Amino acid sequence: SRQETYENEVFGGISFDIIDLNSLEETYEALRTFQILGIEKKPDLTATACRSISETVGSSSSTAKDLFYALKANSIAECKIDKKASKGIISRLNAAVSGASSLLDFYYSVGGLVLIKDQSSEADVHLADAEGVFRSVKIYLGRLRPTISVELAVDVAFSQSDGRWRYSSNNPESSAFAAGIALETLVGIVSLASSEIDQSLISTLKNDIIKLFDSIEKYDDGALYFDDKLVDGHEYQGPLSTTSSVLRGLTAFAAVTAENLNLPGDKMLGLAKFFLGICVPGDAKDFFNQIDSLACLESNRQGFSLGNLNFTLPCRVSIPLILSFPSTVLSLTRKDSLKVGVSTVLGSEVPSLTVKLVGAFSSGSKDASLVESQELNFDKTSGLHILNDLPKSIDVGSYTFVFEVVLHEPEHEEVYFMGSQTKVPISVTGLIKVENSEIAVLDSDLGSIESQKKLDLAGKNAISLSANHLQKLRLSFQLTTPHGRPFKPHQAFLKLRHESKVEHIFVVGNSGKQFEIVLNFLGLVEKFFYLSGKYDMELTIGDAAMENSLLVAIGHIELDLPEAPEKAPRPPPQPVDPYSRYGPKAEITHIFRAPEKRPPQELSLAFLGLTILPLLGFLIGLLRLGVNLKNFPTKPIPATFAVLFHVGIGAVLLLYVFFWVKLDLFQTLKLLGFLGVFLVFVGHRILSHLAAASAKLKSA
Repeated sequence: SRQETYENEVFGGISFDIIDLNSLEETYEALRTFQILGIEKKPDLTATACRSISETVGSSSSTAKDLFYALKANSIAECKIDKKASKGIISRLNAAVSGASSLLDFYYSVGGLVLIKDQSSEADVHLADAEGVFRSVKIYLGRLRPTISVELAVDVAFSQSDGRWRYSSNNPESSAFAAGIALETLVGIVSLASSEIDQSLISTLKNDIIKLFDSIEKYDDGALYFDDKLVDGHEYQGPLSTTSSVLRGLTAFAAVTAENLNLPGDKMLGLAKFFLGICVPGDAKDFFNQIDSLACLESNRQGFSLGNLNFTLPCRVSIPLILSFPSTVLSLTRKDSLKVGVSTVLGSEVPSLTVKLVGAFSSGSKDASLVESQELNFDKTSGLHILNDLPKSIDVGSYTFVFEVVLHEPEHEEVYFMGSQTKVPISVTGLIKVENSEIAVLDSDLGSIESQKKLDLAGKNAISLSANHLQKLRLSFQLTTPHGRPFKPHQAFLKLRHESKVEHIFVVGNSGKQFEIVLNFLGLVEKFFYLSGKYDMELTIGDAAMENSLLVAIGHIELDLPEAPEKAPRPPPQPVDPYSRYGPKAEITHIFRAPEKRPPQELSLAFLGLTILPLLGFLIGLLRLGVNLKNFPTKPIPATFAVLFHVGIGAVLLLYVFFWVKLDLFQTLKLLGFLGVFLVFVGHRILSHLAAASAKLKSA
């Protein structure tokens, strides 16, 4: 489940696209991340990586760093490298070892030789004077020794008294990040040695590791990490990269030595908490460091693998076990069970063990434990340890549960580490009973009840009360937990809101189960700004452990307060509602002018009839004059233009009708423009024809 979380939540936000990677270092980190998370390699991505690897190993200009990361990527991509290229790589890396002048030079050249040895079974790769190189890296602190062998003729920076290392003799600052690189380098020298390395050198290196862990830093939650002082911004790596480098070097060293490091298991557990506490890494590099470091914390379960070289030496660094909880909030109402999961940092299965609840304490309390030690039942189906029923002593509230993990087999105690006891904050929620709720108006002098009413705080209330400045208001109720114990919520407020929106909030005090507040209006007249009138009452009861928190309107009270004196304080100005100030404004409907008063419809129709009469008179006059169509053209083309001309005139008249009924002025003018051009064209043609015909008649 932990691996699925990484893939779905974190990995989805970090894009590893090998096609777009800028270097073989990034390619290796992407492939390694895929490998740890169990994500299948895509053929196109592997082909792209192999093409880049082949170009690097085949180029004579490739540096030791280029070859190192090409071989690292190839250990996962499993591309084919021919024998000739392998021999060339070995020769170049051996030369790089001889000419190394800094810790990184040794790291890349030695690491490259280890990788080529692992990937090529036929290659004969070893260091003739491995112990000499080991001594030069470990002992000679930046002094050039020209009289010794080539392997010793180096000018590098080595270990310091505090376990940190320098990158080179030119850089006086030591670094924990460099210490991790140095450990990996020395492990590589051991694997390349043709004979056994002097064990005194290994013991000295072990002491350096112990000194390095003395400078480890700690967060409040118990997470441990390494960090360097920010001296050179270019070399500063940050806590995540630094801690990851040290952990890789540590697990590599532990795998190739018979020495027991004697590192406390809580150190490894603190490192695991650090890496698991990184919820969302900043970039792909941080994500790789996190995932690879978590994989290192599990590497000792089957020995350590360096490339294809598997070490099966006994585990010398404890594998931390992590407690996980599906939920740390339990409901008494739903009768939730307490469920605990135990796994390694990447969610792998663990050997048989027992989880015990050895104590439970109220938050902030130093009293004795509320529960006796009891074992949780293991559910094989879910793989969780379950406590079905919470003890009766556990009620609504916040607690600190103390768990202890016991491994069944004694030999597993040398491999795994859980810590003596683990403290986990647990919240228990439930429904709180609200009983004996009432509100009353009291006489100020005698304390007698003027009026009293019961309240149903779980339902609706519409209480109406009245009082003057010589009286008091009392509100009381009781709160109890599901087990009948008094419950004190985080919040219990009574709010009075005046008609003018002026609010007054009062804290409701308690004594055991009983909550009560008494408002003496005589002493509150100034606080109320002498404002008489209607006050709405609202009660708030809230708590994180209370499943039925309340925000209920009680009703209102009419207060009759005395007149305010001249120098009495005035109510503060009420804040402007941001919504009314910055929210959407009301739609503005603009009217140019109020419509004129129109005549009755009958009068309008009568006027329309009068306007049509001249048209009728015109038509009658045409008939009286004997109008005919004798001059209408008979030839097809002139006749067509004549018809179109008359149709155009009719269209103009129809357009005037539409203008009156539907269209506006701009639409009418646009259409009239088109019709006008059309009428000019056809009218010119028909009139030209008539003029020509008339000229022929006159000449005849």
